[in-house]
Amino acid sequence: MIWLAWRQHRKQLLFTLLGFAALAALMVPIGLSMRHSFTELGLPNCVSQLARSDVDPVTANGCESAFRQFTNRYQSLNLVAVLLVVLPVLVGLFWGAPLVAREVEHGTHRFAWTQGVGRTRWALVKFGLVVAVTLALAIGYGLGMAWWVSPLTQAAHEGRLGFIVFDLQGIAPIGYTLFAVALGIFAGTLWRRMLPAMGVTLAAFIGVRAAVAILARPHYQAARTRTFPIEGAEPLQEPRGNWVLASGVRNPDGKMVAADTRIMCPPGGKGPDGHRCGEELGVQPGAYNWELYQPADRFWPFQWIETGIFVALAALLLYLAVRRLRRIA
Repeated sequence: MIWLAWRQHRKQLLFTLLGFAALAALMVPIGLSMRHSFTELGLPNCVSQLARSDVDPVTANGCESAFRQFTNRYQSLNLVAVLLVVLPVLVGLFWGAPLVAREVEHGTHRFAWTQGVGRTRWALVKFGLVVAVTLALAIGYGLGMAWWVSPLTQAAHEGRLGFIVFDLQGIAPIGYTLFAVALGIFAGTLWRRMLPAMGVTLAAFIGVRAAVAILARPHYQAARTRTFPIEGAEPLQEPRGNWVLASGVRNPDGKMVAADTRIMCPPGGKGPDGHRCGEELGVQPGAYNWELYQPADRFWPFQWIETGIFVALAALLLYLAVRRLRRIA
């Protein structure tokens, strides 16, 4: 049975490996170029300096300017990063969805299940082989993307917790890919034709990924709050790498008067025209800037939590797929 499964999927594996090799040939030169520019602009030193709390404003402003220069130079790669996010679902579409749906659509499942190979054994061997290949591909993809995206995440203000970049690195791509394949297999047991199964896989994958990223990820751990006065002699340096969930200006009673912004007023709280700073917004004396954020050091806990969610969903879908096989005539 293992030999038969290998014969059935060896061309599929070959084409997948060729696709990954072509992707590597494209991405490795870009990654090397980014690393050269990152070093040329002195950004490794900036990363270490900005990690200290006692960095002087002149150094901080110079580093921020260098980070902006690097980001502007490679901002066109944001589209490439978005395209790379969809790779796990492509594995689910072309490895998971056809696994059962193609057999049933072509009628070959009747031959396979009547030659001394039970449905459960057939499922365990086929599913196990595909999951093992998927796991190996996902590990390689995750390691490669972590190397490639590292300069971009260090230059981005939100760091590794930002949307898109969080999904490209660490162990999360393993969970996404396993989930996509399991979803495709399960869809193939419900819609017993390849194209409907692939369509359902794509729609469900996008829906679940979006729901987890938008609704669940910000709440994996209790977010922290940060407050600082609206008056000060120097602009306050924002810690790099923190994922800011919400921000605004609050009055002394805690009421939000201006969302998604901050106010930095000169000492004394009055502008050049003599009006109190922020008066047009309804800011009262004693108002303060407020932020709700997830600290940068929660990247790996968040990676483990999110990967665990998708691995658990994959295991559940594979279990349901095995049960559904018993109902296929």
